[in-house]
Amino acid sequence: MDLRRWVNAAVDEITAWQHTYGPYDRHASLRVDDKAFADAFGELTSRLHDNYPFFHPRYAGQMLKPPHPAAVVGHLAAMLINPNNHALDGGPVTARMEREAIDALAAMFGFGQHLGHLTTSGTVANLEALFVAREIHPGKGVAHSADAHYTHTRMCHLLGVESFPVATDTAGRMDLDALEELLRTGQVGTVVLTAGTTGLGAIDPIHEALALREKYGVRLHVDAAYGGFFTLIADDTSDGVTAAPYRAIPQCDSVVVDPHKHGLQPYGCGAVIFADPAVGRFYQHDSPYTYFTSAELHLGEISLECSRAGAAAAALWLTQRLLPLTPDGLGAVLRPGRRAALRWTELLENSDLLAPYQQPELDIVTYLPRTGRLSEIDRVSAAVMEAGMSAHPDKAVFLATYGVEGRALADRGHRIEADVPTGRILRSVLMKPESENWLDALHGRVEELTAATG
Repeated sequence: MDLRRWVNAAVDEITAWQHTYGPYDRHASLRVDDKAFADAFGELTSRLHDNYPFFHPRYAGQMLKPPHPAAVVGHLAAMLINPNNHALDGGPVTARMEREAIDALAAMFGFGQHLGHLTTSGTVANLEALFVAREIHPGKGVAHSADAHYTHTRMCHLLGVESFPVATDTAGRMDLDALEELLRTGQVGTVVLTAGTTGLGAIDPIHEALALREKYGVRLHVDAAYGGFFTLIADDTSDGVTAAPYRAIPQCDSVVVDPHKHGLQPYGCGAVIFADPAVGRFYQHDSPYTYFTSAELHLGEISLECSRAGAAAAALWLTQRLLPLTPDGLGAVLRPGRRAALRWTELLENSDLLAPYQQPELDIVTYLPRTGRLSEIDRVSAAVMEAGMSAHPDKAVFLATYGVEGRALADRGHRIEADVPTGRILRSVLMKPESENWLDALHGRVEELTAATG
């Protein structure tokens, strides 16, 4: 699609709608001199150049990439109106779009009846799920994988709830034996299961945890902020992901997913979905000056956040119209990254310079220099990352590092001398589909940097 054409069309369409209400005198602050704006705009764009190239397959560092052009146009078009999806009075059209987008997300996971809404982030979405969990199991703590996102510990502290990190297995997944030992104490009311840890992309055994829910009466919440959309390719095929954990998600109590990651949206666009619509009672409140034009349920009545951008809903809704949440729709955007992760792992296994840390479950690859001491692994990994970022743009690659203990390396079959307690290895996120065709160049460059710094 021609982004410039449709951005201009968005401005033209909204301007034409505005004109139907007749002329009025605009405030002087809106009549900006083009020369003055050009100077400020020039400074803005110049400063924006001092960014990492998130758009390019050279960038394989963090979980970052630009939104889909359709999301850009949808967001801009609605932003010109600036609706607030807190109440139907503030965003009647975009609130309906939000409900439709949430219904599509719920159907993607396999939920039937549900309650949900968009949030500004996965952090807030998880906060809401844990808030409801606290209300249902007052005085009980929250268990989560030791490799789960730090937001759970932080949000438990905010909610005044004790958090219990649970040991992981040799693939970075929650150890259910360790979890059951904790559940026997009766201290836990909610278990957070992660579908795609942000460090390794590990998927907790959600399907196996269902039995523990029945046995101990705990609530199951799934943090699928990063890996949730992979349910579209959870089919056990060669370029798909393991199906069983994803098929168990609709049997859990709640799930969080971030459309601003694999859903191709701009920040911030998270989502929380509850299996039981009755949890809406925990949000119940009234606002006599807000909810007055409609007797329908307002989204602000089922969310902790008040003001929320209707533009986020419009962007997601428009993107879903073009790339529906199906294996052949958005799923086709995810498979290249998954294939890239699997192929890079094969290249690493056959490399004399680098070794895969573990098998990837999604599109995150972790790897390390083939050297005998942890301190040397740490040094070379840091040097490779720094050299890649500081190179000329036509030679640059952008990676990340991941901290590991010597025991974690040994558990995964790496024979190294743990001469220091922890060290850094290399980590790459291949969430752009373009990474698949650029993988040979990326791998070759990382090997070249490793040879130069090793």
